[in-house]
Amino acid sequence: MANATIRKPRPKYLSLAALLFEIRLPLAGWVSILHRISGLLLFLAVVWLLFMLDRSLASEDGFEGMRRYAGLLPVKLALLALIWAYCHHFCAGIRFLLLDLDRGVDLTSARLTSWITLAAPPAARRSPGIGGKPGCGSRWGSWGPRSSSSDRCSAPGPT
Repeated sequence: MANATIRKPRPKYLSLAALLFEIRLPLAGWVSILHRISGLLLFLAVVWLLFMLDRSLASEDGFEGMRRYAGLLPVKLALLALIWAYCHHFCAGIRFLLLDLDRGVDLTSARLTSWITLAAPPAARRSPGIGGKPGCGSRWGSWGPRSSSSDRCSAPGPT
């Protein structure tokens, strides 16, 4: 009967707010969560991207319609989020593959690779093939080699 007076601590059920603001996750935990979120976002976006590809390849009018559609601000922001999701998912996936091979499992390496994984998608966004005007930043941009007679970086973009 002596044990009847001692109460076991009740389990604490955590809400989303508690997980986000009360518990401090290590950086590797945030990388893991963002890896899952980016994977889900990419999986769900496949249908939308295939729809846009189908419409743009169906006819010339469909291509022009998709070109106007891709020029809308919400669509540009969604495509930018997908670029981030792809870059983050790729970099985090490489990090997790290296962790599976017992590379970078010590604390300093894990923190460094976590920071690199979080910094790589914004850096990749600024690459010449993804961001900015076509052909800017390198000899080979996303539209082919730059001609020496005209500088596409200073010229206004297509309307």
